[in-house]
Amino acid sequence: MIKKMTHSNKDDYNKSNESFLVTGRIIPKYENDHWTYTEESFSEPYLKQYENDDIDDSYMEDAEKAVFFYYADDKCIGRIKLRSNWNGFALVEDIGVSASSRQQGIGTRLLEKAVEWARQNHQIGLMLETQDVNLSACRFYARNHFIIGGVDTMLYSKFSTAREKAIFWYRKF
Repeated sequence: MIKKMTHSNKDDYNKSNESFLVTGRIIPKYENDHWTYTEESFSEPYLKQYENDDIDDSYMEDAEKAVFFYYADDKCIGRIKLRSNWNGFALVEDIGVSASSRQQGIGTRLLEKAVEWARQNHQIGLMLETQDVNLSACRFYARNHFIIGGVDTMLYSKFSTAREKAIFWYRKF
């Protein structure tokens, strides 16, 4: 069941933020005004986890923002964080599913909720960013009708993840 974040369930926000296995990367290529990519597998996979986020009340009070949780048996096992972006797209700021609940269609249902929210808010599509080394996420977005719209090689240059590239994905309605 998908529920919008409220003051009563706000503490569920970081419950689905768990590590994932990095097994490779995508290698994007831009040619003839079209993005394609190949995949590279890593010989030594590693675990990666994003830091927990602080979520502010604006995601409950501002009509241009929203967070939705996915619940199974009253346990929060997924989330998607959205906001209207300046370019007419709804920006998916974060999406996550608990490790034990992945590969069960929960992420797709959360994206479907994001599409519904974006359309209700007169957005022209969804956009998001992930790293080239988040191979499972890149595959997931491609399966869910997203296409690469750009690559940023400098976004993470200050961090220990400097070898990662930011991949910007779009799904236009």
